[in-house]
Amino acid sequence: MGWLADESGLEKCAANYAALTPLSHLARAADLFAGRTALVWKSTRLSYADYAAEVSRLASALAARGVRPGEVVATLLPNIPQQAIAHFGVPACGAVLNTINTRLDVDTVAYIFEHAGAKVALVDTAFIPLAEAATRQMHGPRPEIIEVVDHGFTATGPHSTWDELLAEGDPTAAWLFPQDEWESLAINYTSGTTGRPKGVVYHHRGAYLATTANCIAWRMQLFPVYLTIVPLFHCNGWCHSWMVPMLGGTVVCCRDVTAKAIYDAIADEGVTHFGGAPIVLNTMINCKPEDRRAFSHIVEVFTAGAPPPAATLAAFEPLGFNVTQVYGLTETYGPATECLWQPGWDDTTGDERAALKARTGVRMAMLEGAEVHDSHGNPVPRDAHHLGEIAMRGNMVMKGYYRNPDATREAFKGGWFRTGDIAFQHEDGYLKITDRAKDIIISGGENVSSVEVEGALMHHPAVSLCAVVAKPDDKWGEVPCAFVELKPGAEVTEKELIAHCRERLAGFKTPKHIVFTDLPKTSTGKIQKFELRAVAKLL
Repeated sequence: MGWLADESGLEKCAANYAALTPLSHLARAADLFAGRTALVWKSTRLSYADYAAEVSRLASALAARGVRPGEVVATLLPNIPQQAIAHFGVPACGAVLNTINTRLDVDTVAYIFEHAGAKVALVDTAFIPLAEAATRQMHGPRPEIIEVVDHGFTATGPHSTWDELLAEGDPTAAWLFPQDEWESLAINYTSGTTGRPKGVVYHHRGAYLATTANCIAWRMQLFPVYLTIVPLFHCNGWCHSWMVPMLGGTVVCCRDVTAKAIYDAIADEGVTHFGGAPIVLNTMINCKPEDRRAFSHIVEVFTAGAPPPAATLAAFEPLGFNVTQVYGLTETYGPATECLWQPGWDDTTGDERAALKARTGVRMAMLEGAEVHDSHGNPVPRDAHHLGEIAMRGNMVMKGYYRNPDATREAFKGGWFRTGDIAFQHEDGYLKITDRAKDIIISGGENVSSVEVEGALMHHPAVSLCAVVAKPDDKWGEVPCAFVELKPGAEVTEKELIAHCRERLAGFKTPKHIVFTDLPKTSTGKIQKFELRAVAKLL
């Protein structure tokens, strides 16, 4: 069946058009790479033929249990094979995937279940109590809980299990590919630190293009071995689980993120790529010597979630890694800009090289625009000085916020997605984040970038991790207050750290208070600055 002809007299038809969808990556891989290893976790090793069959079983079993196209299937799963299978199996029956952060509280999970209208919830044994408590708080229809029993766990009993569900499915069942690439593929809820989380809706086209953009940015070749450090519930693992089959690669699952687990996976499975927040890099830098493993290849690493301090990059890369900073949001399918390395920078070393690596970067392929705008929506000069808000537009921007038209209109004001992140642009167009809008410290009328202060602190050899927030001050309005985690066995005083910063920063940017403590973090390694701001107000 064809469509209306355009001005050329030629029409779009089945022979020359198909809706873009990441489902096609796995369908192709199952045909071309049927015998290659697709998924690894402990004793589980699935070939691409096995992977596709599991997806068919899940899709057909969900449909048999009444899940209809457009309905939502939620997951509360760590990075295990069932979560990767769900990324294909749920959309393969036409449903919408809702991967939920496993560290959320009961009330928030209940809200997400209800707001998204989940029909089924695939839940790891460890999170069955969380899911059950959440459903008890719901006022509307409750999702059917399917228990996913991972290696080393025993089923709790009252719910159908993953194995029982898949036994009802057909390993040869056809997948339901979208007719319109604008159809919803997934819904991801934001962290909700300033209110109820918002449901970010992805379409098949955006996810497909995001997989292609990530592949280009990572300079990937055939058969990569990808380690799942980024939670698959976070921006669908930056779309990487959808990407790997495009190249016939292997996904190595990592349930618990530790330096030992990462080094073991690199040494034992030949991991070539992984993504993670700067805290992951720090963990590997500062781990115990006995947790390290030798390996002979360079591992490519995407880092995002917070601007990585130059000192962290300088310490991490000599361990056998090449780091590319990427930047994005849930609303942009994960990474949307990359610190694209230029050949003219090859001879740089040390701090100069690390500073270049610490740039936020330029827009990825497949993203139509990434600029820094002033308060009137106009691009700021590219002079590494003028600050503004990062704005993006194109196919790698979400459909919008589910059942929240007001928030969607506000986010898309002026035809751009407004990120809330403050940055400047270098003359060559590279962006550099200075802060989230809410994290800028205004001291005596001067703007202080918490990222800049954190970068200075990270140059001290005793500092493992730090975060800087505003502390109310009677004289200056606000002053920088630093919260610091020290390396094991390291010692430094507040006075010494302040003096260290004063050598590198203007006086008004230097922290006036240092608090030594363990920093509160999200499951993706982001530091929860809203908690620190609350503490700073009481100091």
